[in-house]
Parts: sequence; structure tokens; C-alpha cells
Amino acid sequence: MSNSKKRIPFIAGNWKMNLTLNKVVPYLKQLTGHLPKPDQIETAIAASPLFLQTMIDYVRKHHLPLRVGAENCYYKDSGAYTGEVSPKALAEMGVHYVIVGHSERRKYFHESDHFINQKIRAVLRNHMYPIVCCDETMGRLGSGKPSKWVVTQVISALQHVPADQASRVTIAYEPSWAIGTGHSASPDEAEEGCYLIRHTLSDIYSDAIADRIRILYGGSVTPRNVSSLMKQTDIDGVLAGGSSLKPSTFLKLIKFRD
Repeated sequence: MSNSKKRIPFIAGNWKMNLTLNKVVPYLKQLTGHLPKPDQIETAIAASPLFLQTMIDYVRKHHLPLRVGAENCYYKDSGAYTGEVSPKALAEMGVHYVIVGHSERRKYFHESDHFINQKIRAVLRNHMYPIVCCDETMGRLGSGKPSKWVVTQVISALQHVPADQASRVTIAYEPSWAIGTGHSASPDEAEEGCYLIRHTLSDIYSDAIADRIRILYGGSVTPRNVSSLMKQTDIDGVLAGGSSLKPSTFLKLIKFRD
């Protein structure tokens, strides 16, 4: 694998169950005119299904270089699944990214690796781009052969995802002990996790594909630590929760080079 960073940096926000509809447009107005071109730094915000159409309409009308993402979806396109969100409906709305496998979904809603894999394949089937979250579930395997690190949640997530679709996937490394705690991983710790993920991707696919897949760090990302995180070789961006709730703070993340 190449050690040079050729991947476009990616700064993504995840509003979670915050804000209300009347705050969406004022938020986006404060981003207007301040976002970089997508070929320089890609930006995205994932939000509640309640807000997505308003966000998409604003982005289109004002040519805002912001990707709109959903925070979750179901793995079937339609059916008697009260309360779930159809990936087909999201795609028809114009949603670009879908967060899948967030640690809060795994913890509070008991989503299994198999269920998450089904949702990833549904997102890809509907021509959207999954942001696949994984925790620090890493184990060393060795049975008479050289030991190697494996990220089990990444392996499970990418089951039956063919090589020609793998580069549409973004991986977000989010140690659960850092989510919403204010205690971020150090740049070295975050880099280690992302490095191990990239080598796992290389094992699953190839060095060339692993070099194309972007890996984000998520977990108490702030304007104070984003620059040091983004300097790491295998960290291509961040997935921010609390720091994405105010447009001024989100813009500081985006301007990590300043």
C-alpha cells in the first residue's frame, strides 16, 4: 500500500437526535459561501429523516457543496416494517450517504454484525454510499502462522460486498469509549486503529482498493484536536457528533488546515 495521502479529505457531521426542523435552514445558511469545493475537502451532514427533504431542497437551490446523509435505514426497500426507513425512498429523495452500524445503534438497538451487513448491501444496491462505523473490536490471530491484526466488524460488514463496490464504502473508526465522552483517542491511537483497518481492507480486497477507501475517525472530535488527527497517514477525515451541532464549530472542523 502507498503511504502517500491521495484521498480527498472528508469532514462529516452527525446530528443524531438533535435540532428541530425550524433550525435546519438557519444552520445551512451559515454554511453557505464558506464550504470548500468537493475536490478539495468533501463535507457531509447526516440528519434525521424528518430534516432530509428540507436539507436536500436547500442544497440544490443554493448549490451548496454539501452531501446530505441519513443516519440509518432498514435493509429492505419496502414492506410492513412500521417505523423503519426505506433505503429506496432515501435514494429517490437524493440522499447521498447513509451511516450504518453506529455504536449507538449497536448498543441501544442491539444491531448485529449480520444485520448491519444487510443494511450496507441495501445502501449499495440503491446507489448510495455507506459510512460504516466500527468499534475497536480487534483480535490477533495466530496458529503456527505469522500473527496479524484483524478488525472483525469490518470483515463482517463487507461480507458479500464485491471489489467493484468496495471503493464506495467509507469506514469510520469510532472507539465506543470515546463517543460522547469528551475523551478522544490520541492521534497515535486513532491512527493505529485506522492503520489496522486499512490493512484489513487490503487483506479482504487488495492494496489498490484499500488505498482508495477513506477511513474516518469518530469520537469526541473537536476543533482543538482535528488538525492533529488529520495529519495522520491513514486518517482521511472525521465523523463528528457534538461538534457538528453548531455551524460555527462545524466550519472550524472543515478549516482544519488553517
